[in-house]
Amino acid sequence: MKIISYNVNGIRAALKKGFIDWLKSANPDVICLQEIKANEDQLDLDIFAEAGYPYNYWYSAQKKGYSGVAILSKTKPNHIEFGTGIETMDFEGRNIRADFDGVSVMSLYLPSGTNIARLEHKFEYMAMFQDYITELKKDIPNLVICGDYNICHEAIDIHDPVRNKNVSGFLPVEREWIGAFMDSGFIDSFRFFNKEPDHYSWWSYRANARNNNKGWRIDYCLVANPLEDRLKRAVILPEAKHSDHCPVLVEIA
Repeated sequence: MKIISYNVNGIRAALKKGFIDWLKSANPDVICLQEIKANEDQLDLDIFAEAGYPYNYWYSAQKKGYSGVAILSKTKPNHIEFGTGIETMDFEGRNIRADFDGVSVMSLYLPSGTNIARLEHKFEYMAMFQDYITELKKDIPNLVICGDYNICHEAIDIHDPVRNKNVSGFLPVEREWIGAFMDSGFIDSFRFFNKEPDHYSWWSYRANARNNNKGWRIDYCLVANPLEDRLKRAVILPEAKHSDHCPVLVEIA
């Protein structure tokens, strides 16, 4: 199974930039989208079906034009779980899960900490998410959590770790949390295969950051430990330019 995760920063905007042609070329079995910024009734779903993804599921935020996640699949999932059932986590449409034979795939959009109030919400979400996943893994051990975590884990994952050490997304408490989350039973699939620096998945629109590769690696495909022997490859796809993020890919046997 080839799985791609992509924060599209608005699916309607991405569609205008050639997203469908890219999707056909990339040809994943499942694609997890974040920050769709649209409701299902604002989209022409036929274009996704015609691209080979007749099974597409959208979970939007209550606030229009904000946040939201989706999963598009070539094959029909056994089950789709919209949200977590925890209202304080779900009102912004940040979790959707598709269960297939032998593997379950989640699309996650973890909050950013753009100001004090949002940072507090992010910390609350992180704590609740850890508890939710700990319980979920008891019933669904073969879990792949793809998405925008809005956190760089290590200094290698950010272009300037010194000057960004007090910036949300690279705060010590955030880095500690994602490290502990991985230690609770997940593999950072990209780092499983690639230990080299200068690989990022998000770039600021400012100061020509993308062309200068001054980025952050905040998008992950985290794979539950029981799937380790099934890992085939994991890569970042920076050539896709429909967003300020780029897609990340993991392939599982």
